[in-house]
Amino acid sequence: MAGQTGGRRHTGDIVVVGAGIIGITAAIELQSLGAKVTVMDRAGVASGTSQGNAGAFAFSDSSPLASPGIIRRAPKWLFDPLGPLAIPLPYALKITPWMYRFWRASNADQVAAGTRALTALMQVSKAHLESFMERTGTAHMLHHHGNLQLYENPAAFKAVLPIWQRRAETGVSYTVLEGNDAIAEAQAGIHPRFSRAILTPAWLGISDPKDYTVALGDYFTRQGGEIEIAAVKAIEATGEQVFLVREDGSRREADRVVVATGAWSHFLARTLGDHIPLETERGYNTTLPLGAFDLKRQLSFEEHGFIVSPLATGIRVGGAVELGGLNLPPNYARADALLKKAKAFLPALKTEGGRPWMGYRPSLPDSVPVIGPATKTSRVTYAFGHGHLGLTQSVGTAKLVAALVMGTAPEADLAPYRADRF
Repeated sequence: MAGQTGGRRHTGDIVVVGAGIIGITAAIELQSLGAKVTVMDRAGVASGTSQGNAGAFAFSDSSPLASPGIIRRAPKWLFDPLGPLAIPLPYALKITPWMYRFWRASNADQVAAGTRALTALMQVSKAHLESFMERTGTAHMLHHHGNLQLYENPAAFKAVLPIWQRRAETGVSYTVLEGNDAIAEAQAGIHPRFSRAILTPAWLGISDPKDYTVALGDYFTRQGGEIEIAAVKAIEATGEQVFLVREDGSRREADRVVVATGAWSHFLARTLGDHIPLETERGYNTTLPLGAFDLKRQLSFEEHGFIVSPLATGIRVGGAVELGGLNLPPNYARADALLKKAKAFLPALKTEGGRPWMGYRPSLPDSVPVIGPATKTSRVTYAFGHGHLGLTQSVGTAKLVAALVMGTAPEADLAPYRADRF
């Protein structure tokens, strides 16, 4: 077998729990190193949040959600139940400890550390994305359409320029656009209230995130991987043994386990004694039919917390953050509110015939995912907490996970992602 840890030779029986974009990509990377890999998921490939994201590889988006700017704006937003950041009243008390950690993570030192960690992960992801897609036969799904980040408030625009200057120091290329004519040249049909923008031409998109994840699942099985439809409710580690406990009580032994179940991952981590403050950013979107707008590139309405994305399957209008956990019913009025704003900002947008959707983004207070071993056993590796950047960070996460599991040198310092940092 390809890797060793602590002098022990791997048997190669690896189980990845979770068949979303993180789990499937990690499984393929482990498989490429010669491991025998099984993916376990309660409903199958791309059955959860991975199917409904915005379809962008946002490599320039390396700033944590927690920041001084967010903290200043949050009180105003929280009083708007349909605003960019909302907490449903029934969930407010439960999320208070997480919000305290979020506030703590918004200080300058924490933000700088989080930015470094996210940038490092983005760099690994970006370096390997296109070769990974070539290898898996999905390169035709990648689109180089760029992103246009739009502003109507001059003060808000001025405030983000230093952030972009810092990003440029890490190799991110961008162009400042000022004036309606410059913006119209990048994308026609935007309301003239938006007279300032940041254009990132190297921003990449995927034709459809569900189709992409399903295609990766098909590639994984063609290469000999197995996908088992089963819910895992616990992980048991005793000495040199690791067991996955299915919901029906049956147990499966594995040599190594990777936990990549998104917003449900902390429940499995808890069965191993790791209490990780994972919360759920409930994201809403509506996918409009093809032809609803002549959209050339992704549009980001930063002050309003939503984006408009061109997909092969339609135009997706979505975003915002609702911190409401996993059990409250969806509030599709949020998707309707985003669509109403999109119509105001893009007057020619046809809003009929859309499909609303809600997904559960796995969010940690500092926006940095957990990538590393469980504290109780190195035979279990965590890979979760990517927030709204799971697609973007998937290939880099897979590279780091494979290095951990197979005992090779990782391409980035893993300390910032450790499970016990909280």
